[in-house]
Amino acid sequence: MMLASSPASASLADHFFLARQPILNRGQRLVAYELLFRDAGAYNGAHVTDDTEATATVIAHAAELGMAQVVGDQMAFVNVDAVGLMSDFIRFLPHDKVILEILETVQATPEVLARIRELKAVGFKFALDDVIGQSDDVRQFMPLCDVVKVDIKEMRPGTLPALARVLKNPGQKLLAEKVETVEEFQQCMDLGFEYFQGYYFARPVILSGKKIAPSQMSVLHLLDLLDRDASSQEIESSVKHDALISLNLLRLVNTPVVGARQRINSIGHALMVLGRRQLRRWLQILLYVNNGDTREFTSPLLQLATTRGKTIELMVEYRRPGQRVSADIGFTVGVMSLMDTLLSIHMRDVLESVNVLDDVRAALLHRAGDYGSMLSLIEHIERGRDGEVLAQMLHQLQLRPAELYNIQLAAIEWVTDYTRNI
Repeated sequence: MMLASSPASASLADHFFLARQPILNRGQRLVAYELLFRDAGAYNGAHVTDDTEATATVIAHAAELGMAQVVGDQMAFVNVDAVGLMSDFIRFLPHDKVILEILETVQATPEVLARIRELKAVGFKFALDDVIGQSDDVRQFMPLCDVVKVDIKEMRPGTLPALARVLKNPGQKLLAEKVETVEEFQQCMDLGFEYFQGYYFARPVILSGKKIAPSQMSVLHLLDLLDRDASSQEIESSVKHDALISLNLLRLVNTPVVGARQRINSIGHALMVLGRRQLRRWLQILLYVNNGDTREFTSPLLQLATTRGKTIELMVEYRRPGQRVSADIGFTVGVMSLMDTLLSIHMRDVLESVNVLDDVRAALLHRAGDYGSMLSLIEHIERGRDGEVLAQMLHQLQLRPAELYNIQLAAIEWVTDYTRNI
């Protein structure tokens, strides 16, 4: 599944990398994404340097995406500078899906403050970015903002508690950004922060002596059967031994995503309709779903893992047309890349539970080989890393930024549709 793009959008996309950084609430559910656009000029030698052009391009870019497509049911945080705030084209953004994030470079001039009030009157919401203290600009912007983002990495040691107490306000939400460890997350929770941005949730916390849960072992066992090309009878028998898997399988095949023409009530029929390729994919995703909770598509790990998987699959399909098996392997690499985090055990221990190909093992353990290079690229993009490094990685994979951009959008659309139906 690839999204068509106009010549204009292809031109825009060749100047930028798109990164979505998840924003979580206190219950560890997705509530928003910050959309980051990094200059890809290193790829084509055409850096965007003019502030007005850069801001206009980013906003046009974001508006063209269709926010519902790129962030699903969540909100989108979009950075704006003074030029963007004062521009007419900011109205192209849907005010019900977007929170405008005022960059730390913006000064609280009377004109800017008046413009923010004007945009609030038509429904826009605002966040104040990278707060590390109470400057005069921060004090003037605060009453107009719905969310205050505190950059905890730039804070001097020991100063965060005092700042959090000063900033806490019933009319505003505090967001901790650049949260990279569980300890940092817990500290911010204790200080009353309500939103969290950073990849602490994707970092494996290895628990000594941790055992894989029985329900997860059942899924891993089924994946092992598929990899060993076991008989249909053996697979069906294994599914029937786990009531939760059976229930979820029947629910899946009776949803629009599978497209069955009649209601399916038996495990054997369900497995036949689904097919082994889809069964493997569904099982890989099911590992990230806890107890069949229908709200699990807001799990950040599920979203991240499935997006990685689909992105690598589409990259393989684009680079090696017709190689369906290779594309399926790419999906496996992406989905499995977070299983050490999910299971709280070392990746090498995860791989002892499932018989994977050497290429998959090399990619997951060492980021080696072609699949490892694609996974590394995706991990760098997720964190909005330096555009020049990303451009070099793309060049090695013989992909243009515009091609990657279309792949990203197709992957995001697939994940949004698919995970709602698992």
